[in-house]
Amino acid sequence: MSDLHNLSVKALASLLQTKEVSAVEVATRFLARTGGNPHNAFLDIDSEVTLAQARASDAKLADGTAGPLEGVPVAHKDVFVTRDFATTAGSKILSGYRSPFDATVVQRLRTAGMVSLGKLNCDEFAMGSANENSAYGPVQNPWDTARVPGGSSGGSAAAVAAGLAPAATGTDTGGSIRQPASFCGITGIKPTYGRASRYGMIAYASSLDQAGPMARSAEDCALLLRAMCGGDIDRDSTSLDMPTEDFVASLNSSIEGLRIGIPQEFFGEGLAPDVRAAVDSALREYEKLGAKLVPIRLPRTELSIPVYYIIAPAEASSNLSRFDGVKFGHRAKDYTDLVDMYKKTRAEGFGNEVKRRIMTGAYVLSHGYYDAYYLQAQKIRRMIADDFQNAFKQCDVIAGPVAPTVAWKFGDNANDPVADYLADIFTLPASLAGLPGMSVPAGFGAGNMPVGLQLIGNYFKEAQLLNAAHRLQQATDFHLQKPAGV
Repeated sequence: MSDLHNLSVKALASLLQTKEVSAVEVATRFLARTGGNPHNAFLDIDSEVTLAQARASDAKLADGTAGPLEGVPVAHKDVFVTRDFATTAGSKILSGYRSPFDATVVQRLRTAGMVSLGKLNCDEFAMGSANENSAYGPVQNPWDTARVPGGSSGGSAAAVAAGLAPAATGTDTGGSIRQPASFCGITGIKPTYGRASRYGMIAYASSLDQAGPMARSAEDCALLLRAMCGGDIDRDSTSLDMPTEDFVASLNSSIEGLRIGIPQEFFGEGLAPDVRAAVDSALREYEKLGAKLVPIRLPRTELSIPVYYIIAPAEASSNLSRFDGVKFGHRAKDYTDLVDMYKKTRAEGFGNEVKRRIMTGAYVLSHGYYDAYYLQAQKIRRMIADDFQNAFKQCDVIAGPVAPTVAWKFGDNANDPVADYLADIFTLPASLAGLPGMSVPAGFGAGNMPVGLQLIGNYFKEAQLLNAAHRLQQATDFHLQKPAGV
């Protein structure tokens, strides 16, 4: 079946369960598409591992022990450790590293029956908004190979958009699922902080990092999220000890009377006219479906950028101290003593953006600056969370753009890291508050590049977000649009 790569997760699962196609046939089809590594989306592929998993899935499909997603392929962002594939986090310092265990998210999706296609490119240690910071080269946006795919989960977004995988895992610290999903015209959701275990996910900023699925549709994301989530308190102290929810059950519920909050701060100066037009059009679709648009305020939106870029680097400077060349990863060849080995290993192994954030984090945590920067940032973070709670008294879901512009061209922000940081202004607030958020394809802007609508929900309201997204996708076909040649 030549069009297998264009089928949804749900459709593939159905074909596999009814044995109209085998897991080996599906895996073979997707492996063929990854040949030559289009768009530089993958960092590690091992066809023998993938086909062995597919054969195991076929055996389970044959004997009636199959999981709900048995035989459906998935690819993993390279910050999730895996036994069968190298894990580098997009960094030279972890080149060739093999983990002795699988991340919880990887293990749970395999338990559900999914077959791994390999590991996906990303900004180094998930630090970036364009996927230009990978030590293994940038990922190309399938809609225009001269443009960035977004970051840091750019490989994940590009792989799904290009039909290299029906679904992928991503991580979102400040928008790293939502922004690349928007730039590549797919759907992605970041659940409430703690919903998905962080065990085996290489840490960037531990109080912000969260795993989530990326796929073409909200329905597919719901299927993956159901398999990914669940308590893991013994291995991740930030994991929420609550039962797994069926995010699929309420997808088709009516959204008549749903109150959609429209933050004034998301529609001001800096929002590109083409992005605004697409978002406004999507909001009008919601009104046709019976939802009500409610004006709200999120007054500390602008403060989310300095707050995030104090807190996240502070945590990164601590988390990345373990990469020193002693026990695993890259080690400098020539050094005089242990301290010299540390210095040279880290200087050689880390890229410029990672070094920048480590130094920023070390600075704001240093004596004399902790109170002035880090402590104040944490106070404002609490206020940002309070702003959302005040807003949710007036609405059920918050909607707006994911990013101020469509995907930019490679090199446009190369000498201006702050420009990359500013691109996160609409995604950072929900991350700082620990709220669930998602990107839903909402149309196209300049250069026929995709535009995403961001939906933000209150804590544990992923099902409501997915329902709202699914209803929009039943009324529009933007999520079905594909780049040329896919």
